[in-house]
Amino acid sequence: MRDDQRKKVLITGASGLLGRAILKEFEVDGSWECMGLAFTRAKGNLRKVDLKDVGAVRALVSEFRPTVIIHSAAERRPDVVEQQLEASRQLNVVVSQNLASIAKEFNCFLLYISTNGVFDGKSPPYKPSDVPNPSNNYCIFKFEGEKATLQTLPKSSGVLRVPYLYGQVENLAECSCTGKFTLSSSYLIPYFSSMASALFQAVLNNTKSKSVTDYGMRYPTLVDDIAIVIRQICEKALSENDFRGIWHWSGSEALTKYQMTKIMAEVFNLDFSHIKPASEPPTGAKRSNNSQLDCSDLMKLNFGRHTPFRVGIQECLRNFVNVS
Repeated sequence: MRDDQRKKVLITGASGLLGRAILKEFEVDGSWECMGLAFTRAKGNLRKVDLKDVGAVRALVSEFRPTVIIHSAAERRPDVVEQQLEASRQLNVVVSQNLASIAKEFNCFLLYISTNGVFDGKSPPYKPSDVPNPSNNYCIFKFEGEKATLQTLPKSSGVLRVPYLYGQVENLAECSCTGKFTLSSSYLIPYFSSMASALFQAVLNNTKSKSVTDYGMRYPTLVDDIAIVIRQICEKALSENDFRGIWHWSGSEALTKYQMTKIMAEVFNLDFSHIKPASEPPTGAKRSNNSQLDCSDLMKLNFGRHTPFRVGIQECLRNFVNVS
């Protein structure tokens, strides 16, 4: 394929857990010219831009002329959103509105990445057509971002809702844990996911008892699986003008945090006796108990794949684990 025939994709949040996987998926595909955007963690080939600077974003889009924009940048930590409401609203809502306006000006297809948290968890599984009822400010802002995208760009946009994510870590600084298990772990929190990192650290720290919630159901989803679905959505959207709207993708296993922690211990043959299940709801920002997504629309199109959590989590950590 000649360079002037290549499709172009612009990815926001390309230094993040999901953004990195998306960028890699499109680069490996080979038929796309890719540009990844980042800000505080911009490095390598990523372009540094403050998404709140509308003029800078518009200039970059004018320069690159993408056919597709994937908006994965967001403040994703519900507790941080509660503490920094206005800053989070600017990033999760206002930036999304501005990006949709820019995409409309330059005739781009815009895919907005949202969350299963827009649902309250009272009547799962949720279809894309079900009415959202967000349970905290993070989810409210994400739902407002959905509406801003679809209302501004109704004929050339889509929304993909996804659940709890996990994925490959990178750039780990050396650090040792006692016993027969060694983990390089300084980047677990930003790159693996703060939830999964906390669960795994609980397994590693076997010198004291630790309670892990066995309350809410989660559907852990490998970011590589989501990246495949995102590429397939974008390709179909470019070839079919009526392929627009809201879609869902999720891992297929329902697991509590306690169950996920147990699996992490099992795949590396680690002691789990110090981990105790806690049946009460967790503290902090309110979260739904079970926001399972109905993914049948995309599954009927033979989109994506479902990597079992046991397989995916082992692959994510195996390069940074030494068992002797």
